[in-house]
Amino acid sequence: MTDAVTDTNAASPSLTILAQYVKDFSFENPGAPRSLQARDKAPAINISVNVNANPLAESDFDVLLSLNAEAKDGDKVLFNAELAYGGVFRITGFPQEHMLPVLFIECPRLLFPFARQIIADATRNGGFPPLMIDPIDFAQMFAQRMAEEQVKAKVQAN
Repeated sequence: MTDAVTDTNAASPSLTILAQYVKDFSFENPGAPRSLQARDKAPAINISVNVNANPLAESDFDVLLSLNAEAKDGDKVLFNAELAYGGVFRITGFPQEHMLPVLFIECPRLLFPFARQIIADATRNGGFPPLMIDPIDFAQMFAQRMAEEQVKAKVQAN
C-alpha cells in the first residue's frame, strides 16, 4: 500500500517558483513638472500585456510577463511605463496537453501581482496617482492567442 501512495505522489502535478526578477524596466515622465498639474479630466491610459515562455531545462521554464502602460492627455504623453517581469518555474507531473495552459495562464497569474505593484510604485514615484492595473484574464488571453495561431496555421496551409 505504501508503494501506491508513493507512486501517486510522484506523479502529482507540481508548479514551483524558483526565481522572480525584473528583466527590463522603464518609466518616462517626459512632460514633468508640467505633466503633474491638475487636470479637468482623467488621462487616457492604454495598457498592453504579453506573455512569453521558454524552456530552460526539462522541467524548468522562464516565463516573461510584459506590461506597457501609457497615459496621454490629448496627444501629449504624460507617462510611459514598460516592465518585463520574469519568473523561473519548475513544472512537473502535468500531462503534456496541460503544459501550455500552465505556462501561459497559471505562471503569469502568479507573477502579475508583483508586476502590478512595480508599475503602481513607479507611477506614484513619478508624481502621479498609483496606476492599479485591473486583474488580467490570462485564460482569455491564452484562448485568443490559440485561436490566432489556428487561423495562421490554416492560412499557411492554403
